[in-house]
Amino acid sequence: MFSRLAFLKRIKAPNGGTYNLRKATTTTTTTTTLSAVLPEQPVGFRFFASQIARRTSCFKPWPKQGDYVGSFRKMSTTAGIGMAKNEEGLKLVLVNGGSRARKMVGIWLFGSAAWVFSMVLLGGVTRLTRSGLSMTDWKFTGSLPPLSEEEWLREFDKYKQSPEYKRINKGMSIEDFKFIYWMEYAHRMWGRALGVMFALPFSYFLRKGYITLGLGLRLSALFALGAGQGLIGWWMVKSGLEEPASEYAQPRVSPYRLAAHLTSAFAIYCGLFWTALSVVMPEPPAESVAWVRGAAKVKRLALPVGILVAITAVSGAFVAGNDAGHAYNTFPKMGDTWIPEDVLDMKPLIRNFFENTSTVQVLILS
Repeated sequence: MFSRLAFLKRIKAPNGGTYNLRKATTTTTTTTTLSAVLPEQPVGFRFFASQIARRTSCFKPWPKQGDYVGSFRKMSTTAGIGMAKNEEGLKLVLVNGGSRARKMVGIWLFGSAAWVFSMVLLGGVTRLTRSGLSMTDWKFTGSLPPLSEEEWLREFDKYKQSPEYKRINKGMSIEDFKFIYWMEYAHRMWGRALGVMFALPFSYFLRKGYITLGLGLRLSALFALGAGQGLIGWWMVKSGLEEPASEYAQPRVSPYRLAAHLTSAFAIYCGLFWTALSVVMPEPPAESVAWVRGAAKVKRLALPVGILVAITAVSGAFVAGNDAGHAYNTFPKMGDTWIPEDVLDMKPLIRNFFENTSTVQVLILS
């Protein structure tokens, strides 16, 4: 490049002098530059000089001091607009249709979460009243309850074949059976009603175009998990309808299946509640610095507290599944000792944390 520039400095003029092309400004067109530097020349020389000027037109003059401010202002403004567009693109939009649509979808999701929570409570009552094994068959779509005395007697005869009746409720009256049957029937039908009341608004909001693809996939996964709850529930009940290994053992559902049933229910509840919050509050209010700081503190505590609550809930399922609450009914000591001697008696060692009544009760109390 520099050798080419040096060559340009030594271009000979026809009258014996030289032309200094560095004095020519390049802010104008090639014709203006040549006319300002070179006098009227023959056609051949003018063509040669125009080629040289065209090659040197890439060397533009250094901008004036005032030009920097405008250039940088323009660049920063463009960058700011781009960042703003970027931030808009990063916002998680779950519902179309404005604030009214968000409110409708949010109310529906909060209502569904509350319904799931009521299902957990009703399941606990069913467990406490020992009603879960009163229905000895299961249909995915459900069926009508017994409506005549003959139908009630038929259902009662089925229950009499179960291990629970033979070992625990032998001699139960038909009226007592009706109570536990209605408890289990209500629990099952309440879950089916939840599925219908979730699916109908979901279809409506999809038809209206309120549900985005991301939200639709999330809700579809939660709906599928809810439908699977019925299968998990029957899988759990079926384990209680089998004959126990020992003739002295009471029939009860598998603690593992009970924990799976309860854990999936909590997962559905948390998923619905979290999604509802994301819909009604897509962006947390940031007007108050104190509010933002408080939210940051809550966020730091949320994960460890959530893990602790989850462990407690799951261990409670194992306590219920093993009837561990009946093993020791004293507090704070367990019998005459703080920790029973048989907490690690089972082999392999891991079984103690799920099947040993003493161990699981120690865990829930601690």
